[in-house]
Amino acid sequence: MDFGRIITAMVTPFNEEGEIDQRRTEILVDHLMTHGTDGLIVTGTTGESPTLTFSEKVNLYKTVVNHAKGKIPIIAGTGTNNTRESIELTKEAERIGVDGIMLVVPYYNKPSQRGLYEHFKQIAQSTTLPIMLYNIPGRSAINMEIETIIELAKIDNIVSLKDATGNLQAMTQIISRTPDSFTVYSGDDQLTLPVLAIGGHGIVSVSSHVIGEPMQQMINHYLSGNIKQAAHIHQQLLPIMNELFAHPSPAPVKAALNMQDIQVGRLRLPLVDLTEEEKKQLHAIISKQLMNI
Repeated sequence: MDFGRIITAMVTPFNEEGEIDQRRTEILVDHLMTHGTDGLIVTGTTGESPTLTFSEKVNLYKTVVNHAKGKIPIIAGTGTNNTRESIELTKEAERIGVDGIMLVVPYYNKPSQRGLYEHFKQIAQSTTLPIMLYNIPGRSAINMEIETIIELAKIDNIVSLKDATGNLQAMTQIISRTPDSFTVYSGDDQLTLPVLAIGGHGIVSVSSHVIGEPMQQMINHYLSGNIKQAAHIHQQLLPIMNELFAHPSPAPVKAALNMQDIQVGRLRLPLVDLTEEEKKQLHAIISKQLMNI
């Protein structure tokens, strides 16, 4: 399945009481679908998944699937560090009607590579949905090795990888040694263009909440052979992307959305909102760089 070139890892909108806000979620989905997003990941890291309960995740899948009405692929982040819970959540997501699932490398308990393989294999066997693996050693404390990914890619419904290692050499090996149908996405916004250049398919993005359209322009220029213009847009977007990760995510992107009157509320502890000074700096950088595109 082609999830698209830009998949937005969607924030979870909260109301003033810190509860998931259904109407704000629907407004955000509409905003993303009309501003450069090809697909959505719900309850990923950017969605503050560690602070969401099982039932909150299930209800959020229902809201997004029902509102999107099949216009774009909806991918549910059902991976946890508990294989049984991941299977249960995956089955619920499939029942609701999501188009795929994303499974993060189990965090905190630090399994071996064999443990990783068995974890993902068992989840894959529990569903007919296409699966995107998510390798992010900065959060999971372990790295899924190249050979493990290549072996997992042989499982029929494991079809994609979100790679947030920043290791272009490793990504190149994965791309060259997996089937053409197996797609690799950058998990780092700043590496969108470099990953395309080594044969990657696209980006699982946070920045696309606010700069999805110029990111699409950059990708389209690259794919059409206009490398110079793609590079120019990349250069202008890079400071925005860096600022959107200058503080623990998704605090900056939630602040940016609220500034644009796309109300997504605050964050749940232990994450905290940006200070007023940090918000001013974010606004200034976004405004300045977008004028140069």
